Amino acid sequence: MVFAGDFRKGTTFEWDGAVYSVVDFLHVKPGKGSPFVRAKLKNVMTGQVKETTFNPSDKFQIAVIEKKEMTYLYNDGDIYYFMDAETFDQIPLNRDSVEDALNFIKENENCTMYFYKGNPFSVYAPTFVELEVVDCEPGIQGDTSKSTTKPAKVETGYVLNVPLFINIGDKIRIDTRDGSYMERVK
Repeated sequence: MVFAGDFRKGTTFEWDGAVYSVVDFLHVKPGKGSPFVRAKLKNVMTGQVKETTFNPSDKFQIAVIEKKEMTYLYNDGDIYYFMDAETFDQIPLNRDSVEDALNFIKENENCTMYFYKGNPFSVYAPTFVELEVVDCEPGIQGDTSKSTTKPAKVETGYVLNVPLFINIGDKIRIDTRDGSYMERVK
């Protein structure tokens, strides 16, 4: 059990039949009246974010979220298949659960899958990935000092802004947390 007064970022708990993660919180002690906790919560199954207030003495059941390394195998329409490397079990997930991760993972690459009570609900790509540029405007020789950018499409279909010197066929490192260009890989 966890009290609302003990909330920290990342705390996961059950409330109203759903599982929430604390995104942000604030302990408020007004001059008049009793103290309360203002929290921004994210539903881990649906991704919906809401703000609410709690009495610091409110108790909640802690929710245990499991993480497991999985391998992305293939997709069949809107169903995407992942394999557990230890047991070789295949887990199908719909497009809504994996949409953000698909921008950065290719077939036969590892990713992290999150489970609640044995049910998978979300997939995350590694923090940094290396992908090949498949479409962009031609690079300009010697134009490496300016901070201007151009759009480029990588092999997964994701489009991001890259420096002008990047060409088709270059491998680049991408930060998957915000989808930004990091550096060219040699």
